[in-house]
Amino acid sequence: MPDTVTDSPYFAKAVSQLGSERGMQTNRAVVGANGIKILDKGARVTPGLYERLAQHHPTTPLEDAIEIDAAVNSKNLRAIGEELLDSNLVFSRMAEKPENRKLLLDCLEAVPLPPAIVFQLTVVRDVNPGQFRYFVATALTAVWLGNRPRAIRNDLVMLAGAGLLHDLGMVHIDPVLLEPSAEISPEQRRQLYSHPLVSVLLLERHREYRVEMLRAVREHHEVLDGSGYPAGLTATAIGAWGRKLSLAQVVASLVRPGRSHALLRLSVLLRTNRHRYDNVLINRMLPLLQQRPGVDTEVTDSIDNPVADPVRHLQAIHNVLLGWPSALAQDLRWSAARRSGLVFMGERCARIRRTIIESGVAPDQLQSLDADAITGLLADELSLITRELAWQLRAVEREARRRWAATANEKLPETLAVWGDAVEAVCAELVDRSTLAAVHNEKI
Repeated sequence: MPDTVTDSPYFAKAVSQLGSERGMQTNRAVVGANGIKILDKGARVTPGLYERLAQHHPTTPLEDAIEIDAAVNSKNLRAIGEELLDSNLVFSRMAEKPENRKLLLDCLEAVPLPPAIVFQLTVVRDVNPGQFRYFVATALTAVWLGNRPRAIRNDLVMLAGAGLLHDLGMVHIDPVLLEPSAEISPEQRRQLYSHPLVSVLLLERHREYRVEMLRAVREHHEVLDGSGYPAGLTATAIGAWGRKLSLAQVVASLVRPGRSHALLRLSVLLRTNRHRYDNVLINRMLPLLQQRPGVDTEVTDSIDNPVADPVRHLQAIHNVLLGWPSALAQDLRWSAARRSGLVFMGERCARIRRTIIESGVAPDQLQSLDADAITGLLADELSLITRELAWQLRAVEREARRRWAATANEKLPETLAVWGDAVEAVCAELVDRSTLAAVHNEKI
């Protein structure tokens, strides 16, 4: 993992995309790896020159030595926050009370911004404005989740900082690997899974950021059932701030501009993922997502690509979960690691079955539904639940194959292979990468 921005060719490539009109200049001399001064203080730096400098790995960190014109600052962060609160239904509800609006914006504006962080945020803002808005949205959500009676102001500011900066490491990995259609190797997957650690490395040398904030950034992809990364933490091993940030980045991702039916999609995702996210936080968020008759105009049309006959698909998902080959975990022919992995995956199957029941879509619960009654909002909701459960099921199947870790020329046990094929058949037409990638990208 890189120690500084200058070690990342991908960030250097992002800087090169700024365009020649973007003014940059050194605020100190830049010294090369051989100890020879490369640039004097006050020298103009073009995006192309920056990329060439990065290739020489100077001893002076470039993010410390270069200032950029019209950079991100506290005031324009607040302005973007205000725009989000005014234009996005979820954020508008977070800020319905004037005192809440002021708190959210004040905490965002108060996030410490050392020059190296300003430089990186400015590159993100100018090269990928959508990602930058997502950073700000995560910060606002983290503050809202953390705002409880007797909350300490500096804690909320640090939560805002964690939300704003949690994905800074993403601009230091190969952007090609983030494409939904990209096939990636195990080594590339490890690179993707390291991005929370890269974010921490970029932040921890700045004394302005508290250890609780750094821990939250490290844990923002950890989830309660242990299926997250980079450490696969479970339950109470995840800190209170990590839980808030984990949920905040999900909320911010699903309510990005252009996402249709965001309230319904986010409500379904939270209700079907209680095993992954803090239930106290979920229960705080769900009331914000309820439709208000005569007030909300978000849902006017059916969702894109609804599932035809969701009841039949939900029955198929339920049946394949019941078919999990649990006996394999007791077969002493396999190593302890493989048996342990099978037990873990069996528990995940059981959790999905519980989710089906809690969501009211178990086969016996659906028997009373007349097919002609599945229209409108009910049809949309069942479609989204079906696709979400299919994604969870397929994720378990693929994780089971990875955990088995078959050696060269070794085949999976027949019962596991048959079950995996059944899962793929059930999920083939249900897992819509374009609509689920926002949160459930299997890479990030």
